[in-house]
Amino acid sequence: MKPLPTYSICHLMGQEHRSGEYYLARLRAFINSHDKLLFPHRHDFYQIVLLTKADGTHSIDFIPFEASTGQLYCMRPGQVHSWHYGPEAEGIILNFNEAFITAICHDPEFLQEFPMFSLDTCVLQLEGHTLERIGQLMEMMLQEYEASPRPYRPDMLRGMLVQVLVEVARCMPETAETTGSIHQLDMLRRFRQLIERHYKTHRLPKDYAEMLHLTPNHLNAVCKACTGMSAGELIRDRILLEAKRLLVNPQWSIAEIADQLDFKDNAYFSRFFRKYTEQTPEQFRRIGLSDKH
Repeated sequence: MKPLPTYSICHLMGQEHRSGEYYLARLRAFINSHDKLLFPHRHDFYQIVLLTKADGTHSIDFIPFEASTGQLYCMRPGQVHSWHYGPEAEGIILNFNEAFITAICHDPEFLQEFPMFSLDTCVLQLEGHTLERIGQLMEMMLQEYEASPRPYRPDMLRGMLVQVLVEVARCMPETAETTGSIHQLDMLRRFRQLIERHYKTHRLPKDYAEMLHLTPNHLNAVCKACTGMSAGELIRDRILLEAKRLLVNPQWSIAEIADQLDFKDNAYFSRFFRKYTEQTPEQFRRIGLSDKH
């Protein structure tokens, strides 16, 4: 029984490339050279894609998006991704892992502090000066990457990458999750990190409140203020997301997925899933596999 495929940058690189920490390409060339890449799939790296010419669709964690010219999406490690781009699709794809940035920035949470990597899904429609600016920066990065080897290439790319990240963060629409107080946003980030580590075994807000040295009411108030959702809903949604990620792999039985997520039995898992998605696990799997590339 195999898990859903998870690709590292090394899986995507040909012999001519020089690093397993970063990889840039024109979208059309990337698609043509990875036509046998399995879908859906996960990455263990960050990915930014700018579409300069639209043709097709893509999805991030089962949310579908119609491609459009000027669309930019940002993905963090672990998200499930698939695309169905047509022959006219063009753009730039930028892949990098955490080590690429931490080589010059020793803050382990540097990338998580950018809103596009802390939100559940980040797909932006760029226009005007913003599209021009980010497009130019990504084009400059690609040119630097494809040029003959030069001293300090990784450092130049790191510097330009930070510029791209800042430009993207500045153009994101304001939401409660991006404009809350520093204390609230820090608390929410720490809560999400704990959910990521413990969602299979800890499902009650009071468990996380204890880890954060808060009262459950305080934790709930922070979550409501920043996301409009309760702490319990954030925990529940993370469990549901992982269930969906596992269900798209036909080699895992429903019973095995229930066990993997620490449900006491298959029936309890099925009731939980249906209650919040209005689909049985089998129905979700059938629809997901019918959309598979």
